[in-house]
Amino acid sequence: MARKKKIVEDVEIVDFGFKGKAIGKDKAGQVYLIDNAVPGDVVDVLVLRKKKGMLAGFPKNYKTFSPERVEAQCGHFGVCGGCAWMKISYEAQLKYKEKSVLDAMQRIGKLAFKETIPILPSVEQVYYRNKLEFTFSDKRWITQEEAALDITIENRDALGFHRPGAFDKIVDIDHCYLQGGISNEIRNSIRVYAKENGLSFYNITGQSGLLRTLIIRTTTLGEVMVIVTLGRKEKDQRIGLLTFLKEKFGEKITSLNYVINTKGNDTIYDQEVICFNGQAHITEQLGETKYQIGPKSFFQTNPKQAEKLYEIAKAFADLKSTDLVYDLYTGLGSIALFLAKDVKEVVGIEEIPEAIVYANKNAELNDLSNTHFYAGDVKTLLTKDLIEKHGKPDVLITDPPRVGMHEDVVRSLIYLRIPKIVYVSCNAATQARDLNLLKEVYSLEKIQAVDMFPHTNHVESVALLKLLDE
Repeated sequence: MARKKKIVEDVEIVDFGFKGKAIGKDKAGQVYLIDNAVPGDVVDVLVLRKKKGMLAGFPKNYKTFSPERVEAQCGHFGVCGGCAWMKISYEAQLKYKEKSVLDAMQRIGKLAFKETIPILPSVEQVYYRNKLEFTFSDKRWITQEEAALDITIENRDALGFHRPGAFDKIVDIDHCYLQGGISNEIRNSIRVYAKENGLSFYNITGQSGLLRTLIIRTTTLGEVMVIVTLGRKEKDQRIGLLTFLKEKFGEKITSLNYVINTKGNDTIYDQEVICFNGQAHITEQLGETKYQIGPKSFFQTNPKQAEKLYEIAKAFADLKSTDLVYDLYTGLGSIALFLAKDVKEVVGIEEIPEAIVYANKNAELNDLSNTHFYAGDVKTLLTKDLIEKHGKPDVLITDPPRVGMHEDVVRSLIYLRIPKIVYVSCNAATQARDLNLLKEVYSLEKIQAVDMFPHTNHVESVALLKLLDE
């Protein structure tokens, strides 16, 4: 016999914790990790499991709603999981994001800092993303309302986002508030065409079907890239779909591409991307700097806010025209190129070779001759040989992935003792960990949170480190 689930009454939601989940406390002081709640709510919790001393569950009943709650504008809210914080006022989102950064610095980093600058709100709160990836599936997520009808649903084809906690189920998306322009029209047109023409949607569990994923990239200059990933060749059906997109949208799609991916996972970084129509890249501009972006290029997903982020990094660095700057994890040179006109020389390092190809293209596009880019692992390339070739930097910029910097990179920075480091991060926890390791030779001068991802718990932060007096 299954054990009866426990319900705990009158749990007060007091904060947000790991991955944006709510933290609650009952009258006895027991801590709970709760889905679908907001600080200020009072709820009865259905307890599902115990995790690291906390009871995890979800609200069975709401006794009191938080004053920080608002009505989510998206009809898919609560199902697709893409904008989990859309139920919270934007002012409250900023408050909790800034708090998460400062808490990480104090709790994980054990750091003292001289100055905190208030979080920078996003320029736009909806339609701010320049890249979305949608998934085709023949196993559409069935809503509670549909399930209650107790009828057989014949066609379950869907094009949208993964349902949280159900990797093989896709929420069919009608309108997404994350990406503007013609993104919604392109996605919905492909769905209609595919159903009308009998194109099979992918079966994630069985690894079968034609239509697999759809990536749409846009720029503030109005350019659009579309990448359709197919699970098998099917030449006639492929050409039919791509020709339909070419004829329906014409020059509105700057770059129309496809990928044949027959392997077990959806990533296209190890696959050939074939341009069917238009050019092989799209162009973005931040400030005075232009960037060509390829199908596999990483670029900040909130471009208007990325310009603000780079301006903060530039201001923290307090650059001089005689400065030599190193830019670690440079990608396609986004920060390096943004700073290059204000300094003597910039050296960028990036692990992905294709990104470096675009970094060099972008240097040429911007008539820059003072940039040098290297493809390879940062921990391997940041050595005495590089220092001997270019010189010891006056300023180092680092913008690592979510996992933070490798310990070998941190050790190299401790050894090199560069006067100033500007650390840009999308994960305050790993940033705090790295800064803790660096604090033996660096002081944390100031830090600022930057909201790049409205309606999610994610936040960027920029920290300025200065070498301690020896």
